Amino acid sequence: MHVVVNAATSADGKLSSRRREQVAISGPADFDRVNALRAESDAVMVGVGTVLADDPHLTLDDPERVAAREERGDPPHPARVIADSAARTPPDARIVDDAARTYLLTSERAPPERLDALVERGVEVVTAGDERVALPDALSALAVEGIDRLMVEGGGELIFSLFEAGLVDELSVFVGPSIIGGHDAPTLADGEGFVEGFPDLSLESVERIDGGVLLRWRA
Repeated sequence: MHVVVNAATSADGKLSSRRREQVAISGPADFDRVNALRAESDAVMVGVGTVLADDPHLTLDDPERVAAREERGDPPHPARVIADSAARTPPDARIVDDAARTYLLTSERAPPERLDALVERGVEVVTAGDERVALPDALSALAVEGIDRLMVEGGGELIFSLFEAGLVDELSVFVGPSIIGGHDAPTLADGEGFVEGFPDLSLESVERIDGGVLLRWRA
């Protein structure tokens, strides 16, 4: 599986404010780029924190890209994947509607009643790990389902965990022309953080866009 992490941060590296509410960081050109990345992917993944904060739909906005996927024999929209160790995803979240296939990556500690409510909505559950999602095993299960290219859109906890597990192949970051600040504001890679063995990145390209800059790295 090829894993592409995509994110938008402020100039000081924040994904959002300390309130963890959705903040507009990029503009129309970057939104279109993200939509194109989604269209090229078999699935789009987020952590449960992003689901609870933003209630994303993660489908394509461009009818032409939907048509192009259907012409090549793919579903209209990429599958949606939620990393959610305790099954906190609300059954009425937009990400679990019937617009696209949805997978929930969870752990053994997820309450069965929460899983049952999500399964009733058509969510496909992948259980891997005791207390937390074992990402290598979970992504291997997705690969068996035919997901070869996975786009990850956040948040910081999930992105850190993927880097920690050595699962990231590419990183694209739009850095916007704003300062958010706040020691409690989420960053690109939260979690426990590295103290050694820092992942190395190779810069592939730099592009000015929407008043900011797009950095593309290969891991």
